[in-house]
Amino acid sequence: MGTITARELANGKTAYRAEVVIKEGGRVVYRRSRSFERRSTAQAWMDRHEREMRKPGAIEAARLEAVPQTATLAEVITDYVRDHVRIGRTKAQVLRAITALPIAARRVSEIRSADLIGLARELAKDREPATVQNYLSHLGGVLRVARASGHDVDRNAIPDALDATRRLGLTGKARKRDRRPTRMEIEALLQHFAQVRARRPGSIDMRRVILFAFFSSRRQEEIVRIEWRDLEPGRVIVRDMKHPGDKIGNDVRVDLPPEAEAIARAMPRTDARIFPYSTDAVGAAFTRACKLLQINDLRFHDLRHEGVSRLFEMGWTIPQVAQVSGHRSWQSLQRYTHLRASGDPWAGWPWQEHAGLAKPE
Repeated sequence: MGTITARELANGKTAYRAEVVIKEGGRVVYRRSRSFERRSTAQAWMDRHEREMRKPGAIEAARLEAVPQTATLAEVITDYVRDHVRIGRTKAQVLRAITALPIAARRVSEIRSADLIGLARELAKDREPATVQNYLSHLGGVLRVARASGHDVDRNAIPDALDATRRLGLTGKARKRDRRPTRMEIEALLQHFAQVRARRPGSIDMRRVILFAFFSSRRQEEIVRIEWRDLEPGRVIVRDMKHPGDKIGNDVRVDLPPEAEAIARAMPRTDARIFPYSTDAVGAAFTRACKLLQINDLRFHDLRHEGVSRLFEMGWTIPQVAQVSGHRSWQSLQRYTHLRASGDPWAGWPWQEHAGLAKPE
């Protein structure tokens, strides 16, 4: 389907951008746009171009004609990021980092497994094996899409490089983190952000973001996507929940503990989203605060880990916890089974005061 967007130019005139987007199976397979001085001209071009692209073989022919066989890796990565509806924060950071490396100037048609092994060696100088593996895996996704789009890409480059770097110890699985924030650390963070809000009332309400992350066991990217329409009594719909092979459209309804629901409903309705902030802004604020308060090795994701751990310590079963955390595979929760049902470790903590809520009588 096509869309027309009006945009006011610096000279006061209006330009009309017509865009044709064709999807197959929910995925974008073709996209092209042009700007015109008149809406009627834009509409005519859009209707005509969309009809042409619906003809058998038209999309494939257009791809081959548009794909430069001398494209560099940096250009291919740029196209990949532009054409994808949503890319995770970590993946976007990795791809941006790769575009700044020497290999990004190479033509994709010339990149072989030896080049990727060399890239892994360079990355391994100051990165953990799991991080290096993430770089190669994300790059592999880019090259697979580039090859399907008509670029001359060596299909064996990434698999061979991953196998070799694994044997060399340059890549590997991530070690399980078991970092849990202490009550003193959380108190320090919440008091810090209370002072920030007192000085700058329009800043991110990080107190409620942190408390919601802890009580709901939600990921950072999921929190800032939740809309008011997703909130139900005792439940919430998490859209595009993280999953290895099925992220876009992976909408999951999960249970919402009463503390998390109370925090969400206390947020002002100023936006379609409950927490109308960007992932980068939330992450940067959390990282800066930890550095300022000298809280070492604490990540925002550790709040999710603490939330899940708390539920097990409260005596919840794996199925009950999975209904909150959203884990599809109970196997992922086996790491928590060593925790004993010793009661709520945060019982009696005045979280309502930190969230700006009235404590129930």
